[in-house]
Amino acid sequence: MKSNIKDNRKTKQKDIEPKQSKLNKIKWKKIKSKQIFAAILSIVLVLSGLWLIQALVMPKYMHGIVEGAMIAEYYKEDKNHDVIFIGDCELYENISPAVLWEEYGINSYIRGSAQQLIWQSYYLMEETFRYEKPKVVVFNVLSMQYHTPQSEAYNRMTLDGMRFSFSKIKAIQASMTEEEHLIEYIFPILRYHSRISELEKDDFTYLFHKDKVTHNGYYMRVDVKAAGTVPKGRPLGDYSFDKLAYEYLDKMTALCKENGVELVLVKAPSLYPYWYEEWDRQMVDYADRHNLKYYNFLDVTEEIGLDFQTDTYDGGLHLNLSGAEKLSRYFGEILQKECHLPSRQGEKKLEESWEKKLELYYEEKKTQEEQLSQDNNL
Repeated sequence: MKSNIKDNRKTKQKDIEPKQSKLNKIKWKKIKSKQIFAAILSIVLVLSGLWLIQALVMPKYMHGIVEGAMIAEYYKEDKNHDVIFIGDCELYENISPAVLWEEYGINSYIRGSAQQLIWQSYYLMEETFRYEKPKVVVFNVLSMQYHTPQSEAYNRMTLDGMRFSFSKIKAIQASMTEEEHLIEYIFPILRYHSRISELEKDDFTYLFHKDKVTHNGYYMRVDVKAAGTVPKGRPLGDYSFDKLAYEYLDKMTALCKENGVELVLVKAPSLYPYWYEEWDRQMVDYADRHNLKYYNFLDVTEEIGLDFQTDTYDGGLHLNLSGAEKLSRYFGEILQKECHLPSRQGEKKLEESWEKKLELYYEEKKTQEEQLSQDNNL
């Protein structure tokens, strides 16, 4: 009898031990899961905090120097453009996509930034082709004169606005001055952390959203500052463009051909910086060799109808709204006839989009004109 009781106890003990072991394992798994969840949550909170601080300290470019906000605006656009303009201020201040749409039905966008260097233009083009394949890309050739990095301030106004990609990494590596570091572009908080003690109202107002500063990449100015005497360039020891500039122009040409996109080269009709005849001949020769179209608008200012007493806001460096609209009407006809771009007016979705854009375009024009009449200054 005692033996049976002992056996039963042993049996029960054997039954209890596996159950207890399972319970312990379940408890351990729950503890482990909670620990893992807590660790993940901590990492998420830390990363979110760092992202928030980074977004807070980065320059917003909403007032004053707005050029640093231009590159980022492209990503919010529908990607179905006929023409993409890529280049510096000689495009984003001299071409009006609104006129190209209203008068020719051409849907265009300017991926422009201040002193955009040719390698930056190439990597912006490379990135753009991952989003869309326009029929035409227009590149302004002024940046052929540069073959070395220029300054961090201008680099930042182009590169900080690019979304993270291999194109951005390559653009950064090609653009950095000796004092700059790749890691500070990848994690801008490392560069801008000192601004935490210099924060302004804009840093909070535009933390999660930014107002548009352009009209499809065009920066509007309606004020007038007449040009003085026509400039003459100082003699140069060597007028040849550097091989690095040609290397990137070759890359642009090849990339466009690979993607079935027509590359058009232009020189905007800006009086400054001076554009040398020797530079122009190199562009004519390059276009001939590669079967490209090249238009130097400095040669046809009278045909365009430009008057540098009334069509510039800064003495001939850039066109004002009046000048930009004149150039856009002239170039729009070229794009339509010589690049065979049909009008897309009549496409319902596109027309609805442009109706809103044109409303903002003319609203800003009116606002600037009213401000000028009151303060005589923008």
